[in-house]
Amino acid sequence: MGYRQSSPNSNNLKRFMLQHPLFSFFFMAYAFSWITLIPYIFSEWGILPHKSVYKLFFVLNPFAGPTLAAYIMNRLTGGTNFRKRLKQFQVGWKWYAFILLGIPAVLLFGTIILPGAIKSFRGFTSSFFITYPLNFIIIFFLGGPLGEEIGWRGYALPRMQSRFGEWRATLLLGVLWTFWHLPHFLTSAQRGGPGTGLSIIYKNLPIFFLAVMATTIIFTWVFNHTKGSLFIVILLHTSINSYA
Repeated sequence: MGYRQSSPNSNNLKRFMLQHPLFSFFFMAYAFSWITLIPYIFSEWGILPHKSVYKLFFVLNPFAGPTLAAYIMNRLTGGTNFRKRLKQFQVGWKWYAFILLGIPAVLLFGTIILPGAIKSFRGFTSSFFITYPLNFIIIFFLGGPLGEEIGWRGYALPRMQSRFGEWRATLLLGVLWTFWHLPHFLTSAQRGGPGTGLSIIYKNLPIFFLAVMATTIIFTWVFNHTKGSLFIVILLHTSINSYA
């Protein structure tokens, strides 16, 4: 068999990706995720049969987007040992206390100060202490944190901070992270779907944007102070999503 050379087009694409690694990463993260999400959106809107099997595309959406994009770019550019960062468990008990207890406490306080919230609060039932840990484990692996953070904080944030500095990188990542979720507003995941119309976007998206920007600052702070522990930011993401 003869040696098969790479085509000029593939070489040009590789050269472009090497010259613009962040743009290439975010382009793939958006494109791969949004394409993967199409069957789930079509199912919720009745274009495809409304079957549970299409929920698999929603679960795969972060892995097909940020994770796959991070893997491809890291193969091209190198520089990140994802396995090593996923195994950075030894960060001190204070970080675990902040993530597992402090974050839910802050979110709970933010909820109960809403008008009428205290009157409607029914307290913690015995089933809560069983279901919450189970939900936490499921969300950790399948609810978005693992699939998203390998890309956002594992690949993008370190490179953005070296290029733009801590604050500008954080704010820019917050904006890009927010709008990556845009198709979710067409689904029940963000209270969208048939009958909701576009009002769900212009009413809820600004609130979602502010929430994501605030949490992005916390993510960067935790990431930088735990020496880039990918495990810890996944745990933080899981704690926020589990409360929700």
